[in-house]
Amino acid sequence: MIKRLAACIREYKLPTILTLVFIVGEAIIETFIPFITVNLVNSIKDGATVDEIIKTGILLVIMAILSLSCGGIAGFTCAKASAGFAKNLRHDIFRRIGTFSFENVDKFSSTSLVTRMTTDVTNVQMSYMMLIRTAIRSPLMFIFSIIMAYRMGGALATTFVVVVPFLICGLLFVSRKAMPAFRRVFRKYDRLNESIEENVRAMRVVKGFSREEHEKEKFFDAADDIRRDFTKAERIVALNGPIMQICLYFNMIFVLVVGSKMAIADKSIYVGEISAMLTYGMQILMSLMMLSMIYVMITMSAESIKRICEVLEETPALTSPENAVTTVRDGSIDLTDVSFKYSAKAEKYALSDIDLHIESGMTVGILGGTGSSKSTLVQLIPRLYDVTEGCVKVGGVDVREYDLDTLRGEVAMVLQKNLLFSGTISENLRWGNKDATDDELAEACRLAQADDFIRSFPDGYETKIEQGGTNVSGGQKQRLCIARALLKKPKILILDDSTSAVDTKTDMLIREGFKNYIPETTKIIIAQRVASVKDADMIIVMENGKIAAKGTHDELLETSEIYREVYTQQTKGGEENE
Repeated sequence: MIKRLAACIREYKLPTILTLVFIVGEAIIETFIPFITVNLVNSIKDGATVDEIIKTGILLVIMAILSLSCGGIAGFTCAKASAGFAKNLRHDIFRRIGTFSFENVDKFSSTSLVTRMTTDVTNVQMSYMMLIRTAIRSPLMFIFSIIMAYRMGGALATTFVVVVPFLICGLLFVSRKAMPAFRRVFRKYDRLNESIEENVRAMRVVKGFSREEHEKEKFFDAADDIRRDFTKAERIVALNGPIMQICLYFNMIFVLVVGSKMAIADKSIYVGEISAMLTYGMQILMSLMMLSMIYVMITMSAESIKRICEVLEETPALTSPENAVTTVRDGSIDLTDVSFKYSAKAEKYALSDIDLHIESGMTVGILGGTGSSKSTLVQLIPRLYDVTEGCVKVGGVDVREYDLDTLRGEVAMVLQKNLLFSGTISENLRWGNKDATDDELAEACRLAQADDFIRSFPDGYETKIEQGGTNVSGGQKQRLCIARALLKKPKILILDDSTSAVDTKTDMLIREGFKNYIPETTKIIIAQRVASVKDADMIIVMENGKIAAKGTHDELLETSEIYREVYTQQTKGGEENE
């Protein structure tokens, strides 16, 4: 895992190395300052001249400035290195997610992926910052201070034989007790973020069913669960302070009492050495304290590192083969002995025994009840999922032999959940064709019956679309998505219940536009209304993941009881006007 994360440092290796260099410089200077101070105090006691005192004072000032400069530069390079590392890490995660198939996304869930790119990356960034700065500085300060303390204090330095092991044991005890709670917290962030995401996206539904109090309670439970774990962990970590204070005051009392006796009784030590021992004692104990904080932070981040590496090391379920086919001949579609289930562990197939041939340029309608796997069937065509058994061919070639970008570039899908991105209407439309002219945008929108309402906005095609398309209605969103698909001029166009929010007249006008604008494109229309597919060259009736019947409208009225029943119900309900 460490090797995988280290690859994200890349162009920020120099700031990382510079941080280490300046931190070493700062640590060396800081451990020598007390040594020079001791010599100054002892020389004053021995009657040093003013010139000697001034020279030593100037040296101390220079060393303080150098230490400050090293620390400041190290802080700057450390911030640059850690922020750049986090940027590269997020970039790599985002790129990896971009290669995922629906199967991979289903494995993690979108909420968990967002948490990994935000909270988890921030934790790793903080750990990296502490590693290249504090984790180098603290051990060096500890080692240098111990050496200088024994050199200057002699027997007086034996205080550290007692203090250091006690402090280390105490800090390790605190860290190990706190870590399980910290690990639980980061796994629970997914649940909290999921609650937030659901409420923001489904705000209208929540308010429509007056479920605000229920959702507030659910969010409160998730937040309170995290609070309890954090409180428990922080309560344990708070013991670091008292343990540190005990060691610090023990060291001070020992140095002052024993050192004073040694200075008075046999004059084996001077006041300067006693002062230096207090300073080095503080440096040693603070170094250990910082190391314990690093240990806590790294242990906290271990779970985040694991979660991030799970994404980075995830193998995309669908990839382009070697020597992939890069040209789609036409829009013909063949499904032969196709069966499919979403997971290898699933007991039931979502699709079973599908045999279907669609000629290029045909208009095909698909009807079926909820859960009949209509959407699952069409998602196999652009290879959003791979078949479990059998094969799917487009243009006479197995979809698994195509370059994925080539295949999906020739198949345009307008899904049930129509999604628009933040930006202008024209920017959203150009997802279908980034080089489309304004005239081409307008033509596609006229065919999708979207041009009139777009021009009714004050800014027309430059109207800003808010995140998720919340400032346009469901019907307007559907028509914009259809226009975006038309701009692609694909060989296969799939509409997955994409006109459910428009009236029957508009639906009819959109289908007429297809005939004129993309006559050679194969059009697959999933619908709930018979009127939307009545004029199709072939209508497929789905039931329980199988093709229950197929044929033209007239043929199905005679041969399919399911189709005849749906048609009769919708006609009597006034949903179809002949």
